[in-house]
Amino acid sequence: MVVSTAVEPSVVAEPARDRQADDAARGGAALLGVVADPSRYALLQALSAGTTCVCKLQEQVPIAPNLLSYHLKVLREAGLITAAKRGRWVDYTLAVDAPDRLHAALPVPPPCTVGGERA
Repeated sequence: MVVSTAVEPSVVAEPARDRQADDAARGGAALLGVVADPSRYALLQALSAGTTCVCKLQEQVPIAPNLLSYHLKVLREAGLITAAKRGRWVDYTLAVDAPDRLHAALPVPPPCTVGGERA
């Protein structure tokens, strides 16, 4: 029995630039997927006003406490928010780079030319 170990040439010859673009697109899509959930989006909106205690977030985003914890964990793991323990409470803050990272995750159209048309 002969087993072929040939690799498709297009996979081997793929330029590093294309792989980096694909990785960036996947990362951007994953980040946008995190904020696509309405509850997580509402949490980000609430945190955009500043550091907020989890007790206040429970009032502002009306979801079950276990779901609130889950959504906060997802946002923390994505690096969009930070947490600081204060006694038995936890204060959450929008990460400093979160707006820039979310903006960078969006597809950017080519620049406009003088006539206002896309290049």
